[in-house]
Amino acid sequence: MGLVFPPGMHVFERGWLSSNNILIVGSEQTVLVDSGYCTHSAQTLALVQSVLGGRPLNLLLNTHLHSDHCGGNAALQGQYPALQTWIPPGNAPEVARWDEDALTYAATGQQCPRFGFQGLLSPGDVVRIDQQEWQVHGAGGHDPHSIVLFEPRSGVLMSADALWEAGFGVVFPELEGVSAFNEVAATLDLIESMRPSLVIPGHGRPFGDVQKSLEVARNRLDYFILHPAKHQQHAAKVLLKFKLLELQTCSMTELLGWVSGTPYLGRLQREQYPDLSAADMVDVLIANLVRSGAATRDGEMIGNKG
Repeated sequence: MGLVFPPGMHVFERGWLSSNNILIVGSEQTVLVDSGYCTHSAQTLALVQSVLGGRPLNLLLNTHLHSDHCGGNAALQGQYPALQTWIPPGNAPEVARWDEDALTYAATGQQCPRFGFQGLLSPGDVVRIDQQEWQVHGAGGHDPHSIVLFEPRSGVLMSADALWEAGFGVVFPELEGVSAFNEVAATLDLIESMRPSLVIPGHGRPFGDVQKSLEVARNRLDYFILHPAKHQQHAAKVLLKFKLLELQTCSMTELLGWVSGTPYLGRLQREQYPDLSAADMVDVLIANLVRSGAATRDGEMIGNKG
């Protein structure tokens, strides 16, 4: 039996550089959830227009403000001048003054063109689209200000990076020395209490075996709680892989230049690889990615794979 989506819903499953996009075409308004990474903006626009044709996009909702979820906001706002953009409230002041340090774009070495917003998605709010009533729930952990969207009538949950089919996103507060594994656990408990029948994650395919995914996520969380250094090292590989997804191919010199200007990786080097130089740390991380089939290396040239 196939997965059943609410009326008017189109799920654009992207890769790991851009988050999935969820477009809902209602009788009176059209709504997009998350906009992908900025280097994929043209593709995001094309996907939206392939469904809407000449119809306008009315509302853009961001589950959280990591660059792979809101990097296409500016392009969509340029294409649809009347577009309303709603974001979680936690980082609203930083978006208003465009503080790339507070928004962690500088810290992660990622790009995000400046965008504006007109409304907030506060926990407890409801977004109504025809007969659908999407509840806004706080979902801390991966990002302290993230939200998820749940439609109780259909049982559909848009889980962003709080729950994937086989895990969850890097717990970014932990990279700054802020304890957040408990928030991940609380969010998983919240999702279980909703009893969703279908989950549309921020990355990867939609899935219906929610209990199995929750079990996988909890086992992964327990492992990171017992071995926090493994989470830090995993995060370093994720940041490096994300850059390879963006560039596709680059020289080791180019990659090291990026690493030297990326504060999160500098901190991870000092804490997790104190006996290694930045170049040696990158050698170790690239070797791990090559062994796992996620990257290639030919002398000084590094390439994305998979």
